[in-house]
Amino acid sequence: MADADIGLIGLAVMGQNLALNMDEHGFRVAVYNRTGTRTDEFLRGPAAGTRIVGCQSLATLAQALKRPRQILLMVRAGAPVDDLINEVRPYLEPGDCLIDGGNSHYRDTERRLRELGSDGILYLGVGISGGEHGARRGPSIMPGGDPRAWPPLAGLFQRIAAQVDGVPCCQWVGDGGSGHYVKMVHNGIEYGDMQLIAEAYWLLREGLGLDIDEIQRVFADWNRGVLDSFLIEITAQILHVRDDDGAPLIDKILDSAAQKGTGAWSGADALELGIPLTLITEAVFARFLSAMKGQRERAAAWLPPGLLSFAVEPEKFIARIHDALYAAKICSYAQGYMLMRQAAIANGWQIDPGGIALMWRGGCIIRSRFLNDIKAAFDREPDLENLLLDPFFREELARTLPGWRKTLAMAIGLGLPVPALGSALAFYDGYRQPVLPANLIQAQRDYFGAHTYERVDRPRGEFFHTDWLARSSTGEA
Repeated sequence: MADADIGLIGLAVMGQNLALNMDEHGFRVAVYNRTGTRTDEFLRGPAAGTRIVGCQSLATLAQALKRPRQILLMVRAGAPVDDLINEVRPYLEPGDCLIDGGNSHYRDTERRLRELGSDGILYLGVGISGGEHGARRGPSIMPGGDPRAWPPLAGLFQRIAAQVDGVPCCQWVGDGGSGHYVKMVHNGIEYGDMQLIAEAYWLLREGLGLDIDEIQRVFADWNRGVLDSFLIEITAQILHVRDDDGAPLIDKILDSAAQKGTGAWSGADALELGIPLTLITEAVFARFLSAMKGQRERAAAWLPPGLLSFAVEPEKFIARIHDALYAAKICSYAQGYMLMRQAAIANGWQIDPGGIALMWRGGCIIRSRFLNDIKAAFDREPDLENLLLDPFFREELARTLPGWRKTLAMAIGLGLPVPALGSALAFYDGYRQPVLPANLIQAQRDYFGAHTYERVDRPRGEFFHTDWLARSSTGEA
C-alpha cells in the first residue's frame, strides 16, 4: 500500500537514526539501501517493532510512498548523489520531491535543482548536523532549495529536529543551495571551534604544565560559564577517559587530524567572495600541518625553538586562556556570518541571520549558550554588518582583550603554535584600524604593473597612475 509518508535511501548510521527518529514521531518511513542485507539487518535489529517498511528496490520504494512522493537521500556527497538521482529519477513524477541530506557542495545542489526542475521534480538541499546522537534524538536541520517543496515537509522536519525553549532547530533557510551553504559555514565554524579548543588545551598542558586531571577540571568549569557548549562539554569528558593501563587515552591518540573537506570549501568560497575568513582557514591549515607527522618529527631535531624567558603564573593564565578562547570564538562567528552575508548578496538569497543562530542552538556540533547572544544581536539590529559592532560583543571583547593579548605573548615566548587564536587577534586588530599599510601595497602594484590607485584627498572611484621610476630618478617627492 502507498501509505508511507517519506522514503529514505541510505542506511548508514545517519540514515538509520533519522529513520528511527521519524518513526518515533509518528511518520511512516519506507527505507532502501543499495546493499539489501543492510536493510534486512536494520529491520531485524534497530527497527524491530517499528512501522518502518523495508524495500528491496527503488521501484518498490516509489510504490510504497504517498503522492506526491518525498524521498530523503542519505548518501555520500559528490558523484554518489548524482548516480542515485539518475537511478531513482525514472520512478518519479512531477511534483515529487528529492531531498539531499548529505554534506553536498551548494553549487552541486543548485545544479541538481535546475536539472530536476526541468522535469517538474522538486529538490531540497538540507544540511543536517548532530552526528549519530543528533540524528536519533533531534538534529539541527537547515533546509534550502525549491520553496514549493518546504510547506509539505515543514511539519516532519520541525518535529524531528532538536527543540530549544519550544523552538525547533529547523527553519526555512532560503532558495537554491542556501541550506547546504549554511551547513558548510556551520562546519567551518566547527573546524575553528575545535582548533581553538585544542590550542587552549595545549597552552594549559605544555604552557602551564597542568596534568590531564587538572585540565579536565578546567574545561568542566568553563562549561558552566560563557563557554558552555557541546564541544567544551565533550572535551571535559574525553580528558576524563583512561586507557586499559590507566593512562589518559588522549595520550594514546596520534596527533594527525583528518577532515572531510567542508572547512576547506568555506575557505575557498571566502577567497572567491573576498571575505577574510582567517580563523577557519587557519584551522584547516592546522589540520594539514598535523597530518605532516613524519616531517614534523624530523624538523624537531633540526629547527631550534629560540624560546624567550617568560614568567608563567598558572592561575592567572588559566583565566587569560579562557578569555582568549572566548574572544577568538566571537571573531570566528563574526567571520562566518560575514561570509554568509556576502554569499546571500552574491546569490540573491534571503537568509535570516538570527534564525540561523536559533537553528544552531540545539542538536548540532557547535550548539552553545553563545548562540543566544548572536540571536539577540540580530534582534537588536537585523541588518547588523558585523557581530563585532554589536554593543554586547564590543563590551565582551573589550573585557577579554587584555587576557587574549597576554595569552598570545605567552604562547609566542614559549614557542607554542596558536594559529587560530593568533589569526583571530590579527583580524580583530586589522578590522578596528581606520588606516592600514595597504597603501604601500597599492603603490607597489602601480609601480610594477600600472594597476593604479585611489587617493585619500580625492573622491572614491577616481584612479591615478604614477611613473614611479621616472619620479624617483629625478628626486621628485
